[in-house]
Amino acid sequence: MENVGFIGLGVMGRPMAEHLLQAGYALHVWARRPESCGPLVAAGAQVCASPAELAARCSRVITMVTGSGDVASLAEGPEGLAAHLAPGSVWMDMSTIAPTTARQVGALLAARGVDFLDAPVSGGEQGARDASLSIMVGGETRVLASVQPLLACLGRTVTHIGGIGAGQVAKACNQMIMVAAIQACAEAMHLAQAFGLDLAAVRQALGGGSAASRVLEVMGARMVRGDYAQGIEARLHHKDFGILLQAAHDLGAPLPVAAQVEQQLNALMARGWGREDTASLLRVLAATDGDNGPARV
Repeated sequence: MENVGFIGLGVMGRPMAEHLLQAGYALHVWARRPESCGPLVAAGAQVCASPAELAARCSRVITMVTGSGDVASLAEGPEGLAAHLAPGSVWMDMSTIAPTTARQVGALLAARGVDFLDAPVSGGEQGARDASLSIMVGGETRVLASVQPLLACLGRTVTHIGGIGAGQVAKACNQMIMVAAIQACAEAMHLAQAFGLDLAAVRQALGGGSAASRVLEVMGARMVRGDYAQGIEARLHHKDFGILLQAAHDLGAPLPVAAQVEQQLNALMARGWGREDTASLLRVLAATDGDNGPARV
């Protein structure tokens, strides 16, 4: 069995790692919080004492961590992955990070004869559990071909976008469209509320027309219920928008809608709702009403 290392055993990483175990891979795991490894070890995974030990054991490594700094810290230094992965190994980072960080890590590994793919995903926790993720890959075609069986255990679609960093650009595009749609849904529900309408009825009507979307179906339902505890934590979307707008700034690419959505995410974070669902963008609008006291229709 091929030795595969996995780092990042959070809400999405843990079910992804479980799929690899179920597929018969010899799984090795490491986590900053050792208790995170417990369920996987009980299912047959082997725990490593450090990223260096994991890299020394495995020819294929997957990381699913929070941000650019996390990936960089795993890569660098005498105890980092780069120093201990054998030439010919492949590191697939499935986190959402800056394209520049992906390229920097790729260059560091290339100097040591190690291949790198940036392979961020879309589909959320449910997609991770169902192995139905959409995987957007940056890197060399030959490297992707060598790990296709691994990625097939995790996602329904695997799309090669381009060179290293291209996967992260595609993920940024995904996040722009999705979160802008959540904001649009929140504004629609907010307007319906201002008119005193039944939000469930409005959502049902919209879902039968051209406004129908996965965002309206899932996030709209949470807004109707006032249930903001489920789904992806808003702080992660806030992080993603910081990455994509910084990249746009560096390129001089105007993103006016994304910039406005980021301001709403900033307001959400300021209200202390970062660990709740991004459907909380409706609460931001309601809170602004409370601040300004506009007349109701």
